[in-house]
Amino acid sequence: MSQVNSDLWTLVLGILGVLCVASTVGYILHHRLSPNGSNAAIENLNARIKAWWIMAALIGLAFLAGRIGVLLLFGFCSFAALREFITLTNTKRADHWALAAAFFVVLPLQYFLLWERQYGIFSIFIPVYAFLLMPIISVLRGDTERFLVRIAEVQWALMICVFCASHVPALLTLNIAGYEGRNVLLIAFLVIIVQLSDVLQYVWGKLFGRTKIAPKLSPSKTVEGFVGGVASATLIGAGLWWITPFTPLQAGLLAFVITMMGFFGGLVMSAIKRDRGVKDWGNLIEGHGGLIDRLDSVVFSAPIFFHLVRYWWSST
Repeated sequence: MSQVNSDLWTLVLGILGVLCVASTVGYILHHRLSPNGSNAAIENLNARIKAWWIMAALIGLAFLAGRIGVLLLFGFCSFAALREFITLTNTKRADHWALAAAFFVVLPLQYFLLWERQYGIFSIFIPVYAFLLMPIISVLRGDTERFLVRIAEVQWALMICVFCASHVPALLTLNIAGYEGRNVLLIAFLVIIVQLSDVLQYVWGKLFGRTKIAPKLSPSKTVEGFVGGVASATLIGAGLWWITPFTPLQAGLLAFVITMMGFFGGLVMSAIKRDRGVKDWGNLIEGHGGLIDRLDSVVFSAPIFFHLVRYWWSST
């Protein structure tokens, strides 16, 4: 336990140091180049830095509260993300009972199964049982207009916002020899690397970006930003091997996998936003849009990371 605290505090101090440097840079840029708030890029950067402070504080408090804190935090994130997703769907009055089941039955049950460490049912509850339950509840209302589209959207919302997101706290259930009591650091590794990859892709893109990688989906993403961000995050992941049960090479390879999944997850969620005709999923987080705008990379990488670690390192 002392080793966990030592590693966690080292990580916390490192994150605080990075945030302090970012805040100082943002302050200087604001006063020198945008004293009246005229530079949109600088103002957006400072809004993002403020949001990073808030998110870091919330995650830190959850870690201090232990397993229950982490489950409550991600349970809330799933609820808020599901709400954002549903507001952009074509659901009708006939779907209200199905939506109520999604929010107040399926979501809490998924996290309760995590609390009970019931991996067998946790891993198939939404893809199998909720997948079948949603259309059954809706069809009983007798409204068949756009039925397939309405049900598919609710099922997608549950998969992305609840099933995928719940794989982040699911890392706490893994039983890794010689790593007992340190699983919270796996969550830190996942979130830090995926979020850093997003930030570094943005920075590299602003500095050297020339070639659009997906102009119709995300005009700000460039090939140069993608390569620089993924490579940088992969190297940082290898450097953080000491908080994981992995060797530096293994940590780097896993970091590469989750940054790639995070990138493509961002593109998928951007495609949904374009289809719905919106810029952001919401406005919950100043400078970042909605909660899904921050979780999109994490939710696509979390299940892959969880199952790779479970298969290769966990005994359960």
